[in-house]
Amino acid sequence: MGNFIKKNELWFLSLFSINLVISALAFSFLPERYFNDTVIIIFDKYHEIGWIGSYPFTMMFYSITKLKYFPFFIIALIQFPICSYLLYRIGIPSNFHKITVKNILVYISIFLMAIFLSMPSKEFINFTYISLIPFIFLKSNWTTTRKVICSMLLLLFFGSFFRTYYALIPIISIGMYYITKFNFKNKTTSSIFYGIIIIIFLSISHGIVKGKYMSESNREALNAERTKDNNSAIVSPISTNTWYGETVGIVYGFFEINIPVIEGFKHIMSPQIISFIIWQLLLFYILLVRLARCLKEKNKNKDELWLLLIVFSYFIIQGLFEPDLGSAVRHKIGVFPLIYYVLYYDYFRKNI
Repeated sequence: MGNFIKKNELWFLSLFSINLVISALAFSFLPERYFNDTVIIIFDKYHEIGWIGSYPFTMMFYSITKLKYFPFFIIALIQFPICSYLLYRIGIPSNFHKITVKNILVYISIFLMAIFLSMPSKEFINFTYISLIPFIFLKSNWTTTRKVICSMLLLLFFGSFFRTYYALIPIISIGMYYITKFNFKNKTTSSIFYGIIIIIFLSISHGIVKGKYMSESNREALNAERTKDNNSAIVSPISTNTWYGETVGIVYGFFEINIPVIEGFKHIMSPQIISFIIWQLLLFYILLVRLARCLKEKNKNKDELWLLLIVFSYFIIQGLFEPDLGSAVRHKIGVFPLIYYVLYYDYFRKNI
């Protein structure tokens, strides 16, 4: 078989087969809380179905396709293969079969795909849409400017009808890009710092116009409803109903979502949360090192730099909106095609 299938592809197919079984059986062993969104999507208790908004659009999608009437194991057998095929089309790195930290992170991510795509889910739509960005950057005959413009338009369009916060990614990533043009001593830290400053400014501006700051009306409001059922809730240490409280809440949220060391101490007796925290810390560190490397020679790494800025812009926005660690990992799987492409960018660049 080795003469017909390369080792990296064989390993990918093996992972796919194992996780396909897990995905098909997930409904039988996952805790009930994993299906909270699914219940909303299937039953549409408040008649929210429509074309604008993540819940209404997802309800419409599963209603039109009739997938809402299918058993969960059938949905898993449809959704997980589609998303796995998208990864396959993006590309399988030549060393994918070797045990490295980066590969292990991806193996775990594929397992998480199997879990979160085993039911009607907003992440299936999110995953398939965001996969368009890697395919844009795979086009060797396109200039970086054209790739960036198309990607930003895709994100703005996605934000207009699905998840509003995606429309903030172009603003933050473009702002971070221009920050890298200044001669800061540490451009990596500076770009992320000013990315956070941009989202703070946007949130406070939103509060002045609308009367409520972004995290106050999203993360804090959501957690106020379900904290009892959520042991990994991200709750600001001070009230977010003032501009300085919102500032603290955004910074706190960014670190708790992306560098969740404090959360690690809180949940030392919860192995599943600790596993996610380790996964998140390693992922953030690897991407941060790649960003630092890119910034040293950014004129030679324009495509990769823009991809990393988009990813880190998303991480910054997560610190504003994510109500808990579970939602954070679920939503990262929604953008996994982009993370996957960035993690293996060296391989894809050689092929291009």
